[in-house]
Amino acid sequence: MKQVTRIFDLLELYKDEYHSINDLFNIKKDGNWVHFSSDDYVVNSNLISLGLLSLGVEKGTRIATVMNNCPEWNFIDMGILQVGAVQVPVYPTISEENYRYIFKDSEVEYLIFSDQEIYQRIKNVIPGIVGLKAVFSIEPIEGIRNWNEIIEAGRNYPHPEALGEIKKTILPADLATIIYTSGTTGRPKGVMSSHNNFVTNYKALGEIPPLKMHDRVISFLPLCHVYERTAGYVYQSFGVSIFYVQNIDELGDYIREVKPHGFASVPRVFEKIYNKIVTKGRKLPLPMKVLFFWALRQGHKYELDHARGWVYDVKLFIANLLVFRKWREALGGELKFIVSGSASLHPRLARIFWAAKIPILEAYGLTETSPGVTCYRFEPGAMKFGTVGPLLTGNQMKIAEDGEVLCKGPNIMMGYLNHPEKTAEVIDQDGWFHTGDIGVIEDGKFLKITDRKKEIFKTSGGKFIAPQPIEQRIKESPFIEHIMVVGENRNYAAALIIPNFEHLKNWCEVKNIEFGSRGKAVTNPVIIQRIRKEVERFNQDLDKTEKVKKIRLLDAEWSTDSGEISPTLKLRRKFIVEKYSQIIEETYRSSEYNYRVE
Repeated sequence: MKQVTRIFDLLELYKDEYHSINDLFNIKKDGNWVHFSSDDYVVNSNLISLGLLSLGVEKGTRIATVMNNCPEWNFIDMGILQVGAVQVPVYPTISEENYRYIFKDSEVEYLIFSDQEIYQRIKNVIPGIVGLKAVFSIEPIEGIRNWNEIIEAGRNYPHPEALGEIKKTILPADLATIIYTSGTTGRPKGVMSSHNNFVTNYKALGEIPPLKMHDRVISFLPLCHVYERTAGYVYQSFGVSIFYVQNIDELGDYIREVKPHGFASVPRVFEKIYNKIVTKGRKLPLPMKVLFFWALRQGHKYELDHARGWVYDVKLFIANLLVFRKWREALGGELKFIVSGSASLHPRLARIFWAAKIPILEAYGLTETSPGVTCYRFEPGAMKFGTVGPLLTGNQMKIAEDGEVLCKGPNIMMGYLNHPEKTAEVIDQDGWFHTGDIGVIEDGKFLKITDRKKEIFKTSGGKFIAPQPIEQRIKESPFIEHIMVVGENRNYAAALIIPNFEHLKNWCEVKNIEFGSRGKAVTNPVIIQRIRKEVERFNQDLDKTEKVKKIRLLDAEWSTDSGEISPTLKLRRKFIVEKYSQIIEETYRSSEYNYRVE
């Protein structure tokens, strides 16, 4: 097999090993699947490289891409990298202000985007991009050059042999991409990553999934993010077929149709799947409902390696036969693995999915680590619920005196673009990257993340509170869509809560309670009391200083578009605190909003 040392060396695998794949990249258009073969991948990537050369692109040229997940993303990615240019992938859902900042900070000279919807987001920004030489779109848009111009220029390039010579000059240590962090605490930073950063990381991750050529995976997390991008390289290294999901609201339909063998996801997706299943379970006829919740209780008790003994194994066998089998069918019935990253998955959810024979591999990493640092493995003794697994091959890790997780390895970024002082803040003189996460190492090898260093706050009584574990615990409730714990410099913790309105509406119908509008629902004393009861239930397992003593229900939608959620589906705490400062103040001060949890 071809030795891969630079990202684009993956294309050699498709020349030599995987040349027979007819459905390498797949996307639905107008209700029908469009398939791209391994030959399409190699040919289009090379034509884009040659077309870029004809435009005057050279080593180091920065090319921004603002694209949804699609096969073309891969052609453009490889086309850029093969000529030594640098891809700057940008989220399709950020603000105009952030687009302006990123394009200016990265000094992009070319811009490629997907469609009319993205054009509407960036059209006011384009005229102000200093040094911009050309703009291209994938879908036809009046007044915008189409990306097919690049391909045609590649076909007519007079010296195609030049590409091979240029590729020889590109080293594993060369800059491949600049990925901007999602900016949960301020301006996004441009993370500079080399070919070697990605290649060593995807090879380490590639030791884990039991994939083989022609297996199927789905891709729905943004390819512009390091997590899904590296996952894509892992998939390509196995020669599997990748099916792109354009609308995450249709994820369930895609899963049932494609019947994937694996995919990468985030905890929020599993929370939604679980809550939807529980909501359906509550509507079952009484005998089936009793069986359903009995199976659920068995699942929550699950331990790895048959640790609960044969009696429990028999009960779990029955639960799988009668209940969990339907869960697997709803997820296509052929899953070999799901990777969960970007945030911690609560052990309760991990247990029940594993009990249902839906293997979720928890992983941990950051944009700066390309991204993988740790991940579950399938071999015995390589998983532990409540942790994010053992180290990946080639990585090192230690815990600093203040509890911060430090790591070192070939996957650590080259640094932050234009910010050497910020690079020095996170990479010390000995090469250790300071993650900003607080954690512990259990059993000598399993990393457990307990919170973000910058998100821990102190109450007015001098007690430290780590909000993430509290939020993660309470969000197990099917009644709660989002929760953010507040209380810095206050004498106790409170929480802003966005209810799960779909579940809440179903509950109101069963209880014959008027739901009305969302606005009326969040001020209905009966509904407030029900959600307060949920918070009380989870409070019982928290220390006295951690207990959420007041709640405020909101009828808002928290999303990436409205700014409360980052593109990686994390809470943007600073933004939320500023946006809801008055409501937070009222919640603490006014008896009108004093929804006290006893």
